[in-house]
Amino acid sequence: MSSVVQGFSKSIAMTVLSEIGDKTFFAAAILAMRHPRRLVLSGCLSALIVMTILSALVGWAAPNLIPRKWTHHITTLLFLGFGLWSLWEAFTNEGEAEDLAEVEAKLDANMKTNKGTTKLNSKDDDNLKKQRRPLLSQLFSPILLQAFSITFFGEWGDKSQLATIGLAADENPFGVVLGGILGQALCTTAAVLGGKSLASQISEKIVALSGGVLFIVFGIQSFLSTVDS
Repeated sequence: MSSVVQGFSKSIAMTVLSEIGDKTFFAAAILAMRHPRRLVLSGCLSALIVMTILSALVGWAAPNLIPRKWTHHITTLLFLGFGLWSLWEAFTNEGEAEDLAEVEAKLDANMKTNKGTTKLNSKDDDNLKKQRRPLLSQLFSPILLQAFSITFFGEWGDKSQLATIGLAADENPFGVVLGGILGQALCTTAAVLGGKSLASQISEKIVALSGGVLFIVFGIQSFLSTVDS
């Protein structure tokens, strides 16, 4: 039971500090200002839950494919590397305003493209539109699918995903999944309800510093456990 609690506590702390002020956090905040919040929240949170479960499964399977000793060493280096990376970002990044503007510009470009496509197809018959529309768009709201795809592909290969894989390889995967999902739910809900005003008030430097220290602490703890064993 203690391993589940340890995995849960590490996962939720890592997730919150990794996701607050992230580009997907900004995307959820901006989308929530333009579309119904329940659809944005459902799409973003669904993508993050799927990503968390997939990452934990990869981390859980890793010790069965690679000797556990090596996965433990890789996880230690991963945490230390991410810690130094976060500290470097805290002192060299220009701030959250640049990320916020970048995400907003991309969403504006996508919206203009969608509007242009809609105008070109405005003369088509309604039945032909339904036939050409993708199956998923018929079953789910386009807004929900947009929020899901932006979040899912935005998180793919991100630092938080790789950290979740490493954490699941070293801790109880069930605890990692629970902590990750709860952390993602807290961050995404805050982004959707708080809107862009909340996102613009977050100090990315403080979050990056806190995340860097946390990753380094995890790395040192993992290294000490190797020495003790």
